[in-house]
Amino acid sequence: MVGNNEIISLFSQFSQIDQIGIVVRDMEATMKFYRSFGLEPFLTLESAINTAKLKIGLFQLGDVQLELIQVLEGKTIHSKFLEERGEGVHHLGHIVVDLEKELIKLEKGGIKVLERGMVHDMVKFAYLDTEETLGVILELIQLVI
Repeated sequence: MVGNNEIISLFSQFSQIDQIGIVVRDMEATMKFYRSFGLEPFLTLESAINTAKLKIGLFQLGDVQLELIQVLEGKTIHSKFLEERGEGVHHLGHIVVDLEKELIKLEKGGIKVLERGMVHDMVKFAYLDTEETLGVILELIQLVI
């Protein structure tokens, strides 16, 4: 097990949060709620991730992207989160230049990948096993467009 000092050292390069990922049951109802506070427009898309189908809603809130995630079918890290905890903040994301390079460094430090994939051949991502140590899952995101 990796200790807190090692975790802090491994993640010290990630000095900002680029995305907050929130798992929801009903994308339309959630977007309606956010719109009532003037938060719009949301870009929505559907994507096959591994063996599941997700609906994703994206909104830029200053420098941070808000990502709403609804599982339409299949089993993912998101459906597990929803079953165990209900709706809520699932992950904090950080954009990296080279996902593979960062994962190699983190895995050498004892950080495991929970799930990884690609969205529409434009974005690579990896969810990291950091919840027990940091209290939240961290996601690394690489734009490939």
